[in-house]
Amino acid sequence: MTTELRVLRQTEWDAWYGQLELAFGGIPEAPEERSLWNDLTETERSLGVWDDGACVGTAGAFSFRLAVPGGSVVPAAGVTMVSVASTHRRRGILTSMMRRQLSDVRSGGEPLAVLTASEPAIYGRFGYGIGTQQMSLDIDTARVRLTVPEGTDGVRLRISDPVAAVERCEAVYARRVPVRPGMLARRPGWARLPVLDPESERAGASPLQCVLAERDGETVGYARYAVKPDWDAEGPKGIVQLRDLEALDPAAYAALWRHLFDLDLTSRLTTRNRPVDDPVLHLVSDVRRCSVRVRDGLHVRPVELGAALETRTYARPVDVVLDVSDPFCPWNEGRWRISGDAKGASCERTGDPAELALSVRELGAAFLGGVSLGALAGAGRVRELRQGALAEASGAFLGDVAPWLPHGF
Repeated sequence: MTTELRVLRQTEWDAWYGQLELAFGGIPEAPEERSLWNDLTETERSLGVWDDGACVGTAGAFSFRLAVPGGSVVPAAGVTMVSVASTHRRRGILTSMMRRQLSDVRSGGEPLAVLTASEPAIYGRFGYGIGTQQMSLDIDTARVRLTVPEGTDGVRLRISDPVAAVERCEAVYARRVPVRPGMLARRPGWARLPVLDPESERAGASPLQCVLAERDGETVGYARYAVKPDWDAEGPKGIVQLRDLEALDPAAYAALWRHLFDLDLTSRLTTRNRPVDDPVLHLVSDVRRCSVRVRDGLHVRPVELGAALETRTYARPVDVVLDVSDPFCPWNEGRWRISGDAKGASCERTGDPAELALSVRELGAAFLGGVSLGALAGAGRVRELRQGALAEASGAFLGDVAPWLPHGF
């Protein structure tokens, strides 16, 4: 095999991205979507595999900052745009790209790598664990009612052009990032992603709409959505397609949901990505008519194990020696003492006897506080070597709110 793995050149982006499109079905993206990803691509962090002048493999990374338990926002490599040509499978191309990429991430000083997976079975062998989940809803708004908190009627709602309102929405979003682990602080240019609205992808729905929640002249929440009209012999049955919703307090949050429930000529509300502990589940009168489904969200991998575990705080005091296996990044293998509490943590190599044995994949799954080490132990993926160590570590790693990634990348 004469393939060459190297950093992407800017002049090669079209061929490189064309390979990615082909791997994902071969349907070209809308020009405005392609232009956005061209602008956001960090060429110096993108890898291509070439065979006789043709691109046969792609992998990229974004320079993100990720919210972690305790409220810190820390550097993380956002792995993206990964593909291998169908003609070049089973030749080690994906493994070689993953190995080079993680080495580069380590050299760049980022303690974590994260990704969203087209197929969740792919990345576990490279040390990624499923660290967040996302919830989809299909709500029968003709039959489900909301019970809203005191103060909801005092929130003013105003329809605004989604693009014109970006700055105000981003200010709300930025205040929400430290509150929920898994959220990404948006770098310059990324505010374009939530309002990307190619006509070719609307499938009969309206252009993107935006409603702002205001109190005393301040924007305290927003929702962006589309409406897909539909009718049958009994009358209108349109669908509200919620894209994203953020609010700074319960009253603003409830006011936005009530607005979506009350839109004329609609009887359903769908949304593909909400946190699994979304408060709307406690506002609705009948959760069974909300068709709740859950799937994987953000996959997390500690790249520099000690540095990664030191970036977050812990819900209760913990002092446990971990015996970690990580054959793909052997610099992480061995025994580590994690000692921390709600104020901070240290994680250093130790020669002391191990108290829990697990792989880096389990640490990635538990890192953001949404996956219990106890549950992983129940699946045989964590072994307790000292009685009591599992309960101590499991309780310390868990967070107060479910971690959540609000958008892909």
